[in-house]
Amino acid sequence: MRKRLFFWELAGFVFTGAAGTLLHFVYEWSGGSVLAAAFSAVNESTWEHMKLLFVPLFLFSVVQVCVMGKNYPNFLAVRAVSTLAGVALVPILFYTYTGALGFHVMWADIAVFFLADLGAFALDFHLLGRGRFTSLWQQILGLVVLWGLAFCFVWCTFRPVALPLWRDPLTGRLGI
Repeated sequence: MRKRLFFWELAGFVFTGAAGTLLHFVYEWSGGSVLAAAFSAVNESTWEHMKLLFVPLFLFSVVQVCVMGKNYPNFLAVRAVSTLAGVALVPILFYTYTGALGFHVMWADIAVFFLADLGAFALDFHLLGRGRFTSLWQQILGLVVLWGLAFCFVWCTFRPVALPLWRDPLTGRLGI
């Protein structure tokens, strides 16, 4: 069972990394489609890079819960916790390294994304294996958190908050 979980988590890490990388370009490739804006990065803000991690992770979660959710009664709560951790790692790692150096470099930005991806799935693997967060209210809360995040990422693309997290460092603009 643990070996199967490991391969699912590894597949999730690879899928999220690959799909997140592609989603970085989808909005531009679509010619600025509003539909593409809902799930891909519309600018270079930290928030939009957090969305690049969230969207494929969320989509993979839908598949994963359908295939193996019955084997892990703690799946939704654990996935919510690991998703929050992974998404939070993006600004934590980015602002830590850029604050320390005073500038950013492309390879480190890419590393931040993949480290956040790895962090999310490593935490997920650890927590799923421990069997915690199994109560019904925790599963419902996990589901609400995941869908709430999905809503926030779409909403804030079209109605960004006037804070640096949402500001494109290249153009100074918020959102689209």
